[in-house]
Amino acid sequence: MKKIRVENAVGTLLAHDITRIVPGEFKGVGFKKGHIVREEDIPELLKLGKQYLYVLELPKGQLHEDDAALRIARAIAGNNLGWTAPREGKSPLISKNDGLLKINVPGLLRINKLGKIIVSTLKTNFPVKQDQIVAATRIIPLTIPAKKIEKLEELAARWRPVIQVLPYRKLRVGGVVTGSEIYKGLVKDGFDRYVMQKVLDYGCEFVRKIVVPDDAQAISEAVRELKALGCELILTTGGLSVDPDDVTRKGIRKAGAKIVTYGSPILPGAMFLYALLDGNPILGLPACVYYEPTTAFDLMLPRVLAGERITKDAIAETGHGGMCLNCETCRYPVCPFGK
Repeated sequence: MKKIRVENAVGTLLAHDITRIVPGEFKGVGFKKGHIVREEDIPELLKLGKQYLYVLELPKGQLHEDDAALRIARAIAGNNLGWTAPREGKSPLISKNDGLLKINVPGLLRINKLGKIIVSTLKTNFPVKQDQIVAATRIIPLTIPAKKIEKLEELAARWRPVIQVLPYRKLRVGGVVTGSEIYKGLVKDGFDRYVMQKVLDYGCEFVRKIVVPDDAQAISEAVRELKALGCELILTTGGLSVDPDDVTRKGIRKAGAKIVTYGSPILPGAMFLYALLDGNPILGLPACVYYEPTTAFDLMLPRVLAGERITKDAIAETGHGGMCLNCETCRYPVCPFGK
């Protein structure tokens, strides 16, 4: 530390907090430790009775926490992410659009094991909104060797992108509602309210809904019809249990689709199905989508809209965190479900 006159302190770093007192109104920190003194700060410091300051002189090869935070943010931020100027040494990363947050978890681990550097994020596959803070970074001490940040930059380049947001695609979507009881009008169809609305909320275009009985041929024809109408995503509901009348899976296969996975370690949503028809996804949704606020559908739809190809491994991994807590008031995605 070095003692210098306030008038000569522009561009230097405060070595300690400076208290501001307004009699009867306020007592607190006026200038924080590590603040870089600016020309416009001089009159205010003089008002606080400061003729001299203790300041930090950074030796060669050392970085201030604000400079370090900015370099870290630049290194770890991938597509569709921005960052703000550091505040109290911390720089948040902000999503530029709605999308699916993707974290390179092994890369993040390597960075956080460097020591004296932290990167804190939301969970990977978190559906985020435009302007939402998705991560933040800072160093622990006030200053850090530049070589430490250079090491981080090397790691980030190796694992790039460490953090990114995949924007949602605005797909043309069609629906096949199965069930003889719905087809005959014995049971009210809830597709529009419980399924279609969620798709529309993501900005997709809903093309057509086709209601069919529990008949594999009828289901197959409906799927092919929606494909011919240009649907890039097809949703089927019902008919996926072990009941002999449930033939949705057979109908999807009969339409020419390849079933990638049937069944998921997600509750609710164990009977979830994922298939591909000429490269376009088909999501087979179990009946729980009509009475549970959040299901496997809510976990997988954002990933499909973000352009991910769902694999058997990806489905298997959802078992860790795939159990809904059935809260009295659903706050998804601000909850552990799917995380």
